Parts: sequence; C-alpha cells; structure tokens
Amino acid sequence: MKKLLTAVAAGTIALQFATPAFAEDIKLRFAGVFPIDHQGTKMMEQVAADVNAADVGLEMTVFPASQLGSGEALFEDVARGNIDFASALIYSDTDSRLEFLNMPFLVSNYDDMERVLLDMDSDYNRILQDISDEYGVRVMAANPEGFVGIVASKEPDNWNNFEDKGMNIRVWSSNAVKATVETLGYRATTMSWGDIFPALQSGIVDGAICCTKTATYSIFAKSDVGTHFIEYNSLLEQTFYYGSERTLAKLNDEQRAVVQAAMDKASAEFFQYNRENDAAFGQKLIDSGYTILRLSDEERKAMADHVRATVWPTIEGAVGKDVIAQVLAAVQ
Repeated sequence: MKKLLTAVAAGTIALQFATPAFAEDIKLRFAGVFPIDHQGTKMMEQVAADVNAADVGLEMTVFPASQLGSGEALFEDVARGNIDFASALIYSDTDSRLEFLNMPFLVSNYDDMERVLLDMDSDYNRILQDISDEYGVRVMAANPEGFVGIVASKEPDNWNNFEDKGMNIRVWSSNAVKATVETLGYRATTMSWGDIFPALQSGIVDGAICCTKTATYSIFAKSDVGTHFIEYNSLLEQTFYYGSERTLAKLNDEQRAVVQAAMDKASAEFFQYNRENDAAFGQKLIDSGYTILRLSDEERKAMADHVRATVWPTIEGAVGKDVIAQVLAAVQ
C-alpha cells in the first residue's frame, strides 16, 4: 500500500509539472490593415505561423484588412488590451508628439531607412518607444516600407512645382501631412484609410497621398482605380508591429521571446522585399496603364528644402522642441 501511495503521489506531482504542456493555448489576436493579398498581410501570417509552430502554448490568429478596426483605432485598442498585437501605422490621434513620425523629407533613401527606421535600437525608435511606454504599448519591430506618393485619377496641374494643382487630395489624420500636401499646392481632405477607395471611385477626392508603388499596384491599379502616381518621396509608409503590455505581462519569458523573434524576422524580410521590389512594382504600374510622374533631382531638392522650411516649424508646436531636436539628431 505504501508503494502504491508513493506511486500515486509521484504521478500527481508529474501531472502538475506537465499541466502547462496540456493546458489550452493562450489565444492572441494580431490585427492588421493591409488587404488580404498584400505582402504585409503575408508577413503577418508568417509571424503567426512561426509563433504557433514554436509550441510554447500560444495560438496567434491574424485579422487583416481592418477587420478589428482601422489603423487609427488599433493603437488605443492595443493599449487597452482589447487586441493583443497590431501591424499598422501609428497615428498621432492619441498623442500629438507622435506627429514626428510624419515629418516630411526626413530621410531620402532605403539606406537611411535601414539605419534610422528599421533598427529598433536607433535613437529615432527610442523616441517612439518612450512615448508608447506611457500608453502601455510596446513597439516590437519597425516596417519602413518605402516612400508614399499620390495616387490620382488625373494628372495634376503644375505637378512639379508649388503652384495650385487643381486637385483635392485625401490625407490621413495628421496636421503635418495636411500641411505638406497644401504646401505642394493641393487642397487636402482628411479621410480614414477605409474610405479612400470609394472616395476615389466616386470622385469625392481626385487623389490620395497614401501608398508606396507596391501598394498602389496591389490595391488600386489591379482594381482599375486611379491613373497616375506622383512620386514625390516626401513621406514614408512606415508601419510597426506593436503589442499590448497587458498581454505581454501574461506571457512567460519563452513566449515573449518567440513572439519577438517572429516579428524581428518578418520585419527584416518585409523591408528587404520592399527594397528589392520597389522598381519592379513601378514597372507593373506602368504596364497596368498608370503614368508615373517623377521629379528631377533638382526639382526634388527644391521641393524638399521648401517643405522642410515651411512645414517643420509648424510641427514643433505639437511635438515639442525637445522631440524635434531628438529626431533631427537621430537622422544625422
């Protein structure tokens, strides 16, 4: 009998230690804004696949195409813990200091993006994390996709100078972006991402500043929406993988490491994909019937100098002199 009780006790202890392996996996919701067939969504699916395959008690599910809310809403939902992780732009609706993410003509090429924006240990991203910390949001990885241009339904007047363009352009919820577009000579209408497509189709707006060439082809050209892409290269398409500190607090060290590793891997691969395919998608746009309007080097420099001088001072009031100084030091 004593041997039997000893065996039962040993078995009970063994089951106690084994319980985590047999417990139900922690379910994680990973929300995104990219269309279902966009490369950004494919990278999110890769993250989920890597996390789930690690067999550390996590089950991550991807919700693409703004199924759980627009990019403008996701940051606050993640902060509250309603959503565990997100892949989206970080808008300044929550905190005006986040407008520094929309400073025009901040970097000029993919090498700068990699050095300043992709590295989460860069001074630039430390500014972002310091602000996000106040909301209980951890920025896990950066996804600088490239430069956005203007998707338009016709060729703007005076497209290569600062004269009136005769067009109404959608901008996202950013005073810096609105000021940039207006400085270039457009009228600007603030509109959420989900409203762009029908607004362009119906003629409510004549164009939208929103997308890289890759996204313009994937989202608009393939659906026969828009005819022109104006390649100003003034603003960045810069999404992030970010997570709720409330969720991360529920995970153990191994689980947190698995999620971080999956996002780091996807971030690096997504950046490389966009870097390598920027020109190829430009050609796809042309092949689809789009016209790409490109500034000369002299025109781009003149535009960059004018926009920096005009728009950067207007951002200082919202962001603060100290943040602006940190940003400018970070991109040197």
